[in-house]
Amino acid sequence: MKGLTPVRDAAVLRASQQPDLRDVFLCHAWDDRRGAAKELCGLLEAEGVSVWFSEKDIAYGLPFMREIDRGLARSRTGLVLVTPALLTRLERGGVSDKELSELLARNLLLPVVHETTYSELRNVSPLLASRNGFDTAEDSMAVVATKIAELVAVEDDLIAPPTSGN
Repeated sequence: MKGLTPVRDAAVLRASQQPDLRDVFLCHAWDDRRGAAKELCGLLEAEGVSVWFSEKDIAYGLPFMREIDRGLARSRTGLVLVTPALLTRLERGGVSDKELSELLARNLLLPVVHETTYSELRNVSPLLASRNGFDTAEDSMAVVATKIAELVAVEDDLIAPPTSGN
């Protein structure tokens, strides 16, 4: 948790300025939308975390990039699900690359490395690899979701207005 303090501080500041934000924006490769990204989204929501996830938040017929922009603007923290598919997309450039750039610029970013390594990530994105995050080789996806929920709960406690006692 100590290593995640800068992300938490940035999210707390952002949430105090915009109280209707989602807890997290889930950035993922298109190829992962029905697999690992959907799994992580479901696990986070089961833990009470509000997630912006393109598969459920972009209605048919809406402009994809504009909706992603709105999702980014309305989220306290960004999660980047780093998979082999995402690494391939980042090497080629594309939507994930644009989302990642925005999240990196705002210092609101937590990588979740899944079925790859930080070493492989470092070869594609040294900036993202330099961020403290989670690795499903060390903890299951369910444990990672629980840890993210704990981080969000700490943020919520820091944001919540003080209650008046009688």
